[in-house]
Amino acid sequence: MKLPIDLPRPLVRLPQSFWAPTAGSLRGWALASVVVNAGITVSGAAVRVTGSGLGCPTWPRCTPDSFVPVPHPEVSMVNMLVEFGNRLVTFLVLAVGLACVVAAMRLAPRRRSLLVLAWLQPAGIVAQALWGGLVVNTMLNPFTVGMHYLISIALTAACWALYQRAGEGDGPVRRVVHRDIRRLGHVLLAAVFALLVAGVVVTGTGPHSGDELASRFDLDIETVARLHADLAYLVVGLTLALAFALHVTDAPRHARRAALALLGIELAQGVIGYVQYFLGVPALLVGLHVLGSTLVWIGALRAVTALRTRDHLGGPAASPSPTEAVVTA
Repeated sequence: MKLPIDLPRPLVRLPQSFWAPTAGSLRGWALASVVVNAGITVSGAAVRVTGSGLGCPTWPRCTPDSFVPVPHPEVSMVNMLVEFGNRLVTFLVLAVGLACVVAAMRLAPRRRSLLVLAWLQPAGIVAQALWGGLVVNTMLNPFTVGMHYLISIALTAACWALYQRAGEGDGPVRRVVHRDIRRLGHVLLAAVFALLVAGVVVTGTGPHSGDELASRFDLDIETVARLHADLAYLVVGLTLALAFALHVTDAPRHARRAALALLGIELAQGVIGYVQYFLGVPALLVGLHVLGSTLVWIGALRAVTALRTRDHLGGPAASPSPTEAVVTA
């Protein structure tokens, strides 16, 4: 008696998506990698706001005698489980990253550009894990904690680049908007990164250190918070300028939608930021703000990559967009 053909299909599709990949399935794994890297930034924030940064006081073991949480006289089991859970998320991120590598290696024809971007993921995750050990060994020094977050941001950018490139060819970069608009996009991306760095400084100065033994930046919280807010205003202004420029030049629809989506995320993030500030920085809103910062970063990456494309090598040249026709006229 034969089993129904549809019965094992979901179980077969998953391994086939990276063992016998298409460009579409590789792109799906890259998007999954973006999601799990965003997720680990949120789980890291949960560790900090719950005071669980030293829940597992050693690394790579959770305690000096065990890799998994066991009763410890000086550490709450709840804090230990929260920190250990964050460490487990690393293995999920690594598994998805390795799936991207396998898919890129087995894609036919193999594309070197995708392979390089795919290998950045497991390499970065290993570096991130080793840096996590440094975070524990330095007793949650705010510099090492901040770098932990920024490494995740860099990994997210690499994952987004893989997602974008998997849907393109390997030809030269071809802009689909006026060159000055594309430059504006690059300035916006740099401003968003500066905003994230400022947010790291605010976090390293504020109350949620991850543990009462952790040190803090010796800075005035009001000053760094205002700097962070000023950068946020700059980012929103640049996003408005980008959205307006794309609208008046009749840029491709996907580019206009990406800019408007980024603006919406930024406004929501701004509301969360102000509410948490006036409510005394409650833990739940801090976690939402970290999630928002990651979404702003992904939105900025999407908006900037929507301003250019690549054609397939040896393929026919794509017709220029209406904007390009005006520029080159």
